[in-house]
Amino acid sequence: MPIVISIAFFVTGLTLDTSDISLHALQLKATLAAMISSLVFIPLLSWILASLLFPVEFIIGVCIIATAPVTVVSGTVMTAIGKGNIPLSIVICVLGNIIGIFTIPFSLKILIEGAGNVNLPVLKMLSNLVTTVLVPIVIGNLFQSLLKTYLSRYKKAFSIFQQSIVLLIIFNAFAGSETTIREAGSLLPLLFVFIFFLHSLILAMNYGISKFIRLDRPSTTAFTIHTSQKTLTVSYLVWNGYFANQYPLAMIPGIIYHLTQMVMDTFLAEKLKKLSLRQ
Repeated sequence: MPIVISIAFFVTGLTLDTSDISLHALQLKATLAAMISSLVFIPLLSWILASLLFPVEFIIGVCIIATAPVTVVSGTVMTAIGKGNIPLSIVICVLGNIIGIFTIPFSLKILIEGAGNVNLPVLKMLSNLVTTVLVPIVIGNLFQSLLKTYLSRYKKAFSIFQQSIVLLIIFNAFAGSETTIREAGSLLPLLFVFIFFLHSLILAMNYGISKFIRLDRPSTTAFTIHTSQKTLTVSYLVWNGYFANQYPLAMIPGIIYHLTQMVMDTFLAEKLKKLSLRQ
């Protein structure tokens, strides 16, 4: 599975348009605020709230998805639907994933150190994430100019492949946890409500931050949507490599968060689109 995920990130690098990133990276206040919100505020908020309601396994699961980088594809797609600032969305995506790969091991260690008997090999996790996620993206982006004539032809196939990876992740997470899922059944409705509330709170927080730093409407759309999203693929790599045996249910919060953000952010993007057309 990690090899397939590396191929998926190579495809991501091939299809990720970074041509305007240097210009829009100069939007320092938006970029800096997005990194702080995504990699500091969201993990802290998620950990505090989860610690009030759930046992160790779900706390760890919430922390795994909360410390993950932003999504690569869906955040930019939904920004486009909402008539948002796509170049800013790409900057948040690229920098969020580069920085996030380096912060995940340390953030997780800090957040879950006291939650359970977890011996987290920080440097090993960092090395694995760099080689599995970051290196394939960089290599894919380097090959982008050489394969440019073929990319548009296979764009749909690339999209289907990446969606299939998400479905495989969900299947693998549930396949080995059927018995324990039944045992934890009473907590699952609460977890769904919690994730819905958490993502709503994160969206509201990021919208408030965008207004506080006085972003324009398109940039507010990009900031609110993309900074609030988390990637399931990286979360799976972390869970499968370091938590799956001891905490088989720790992937469930990430799956629920992924499904929640896809539904909620689609509705939000459509609403923002309608508001932009009225202006």
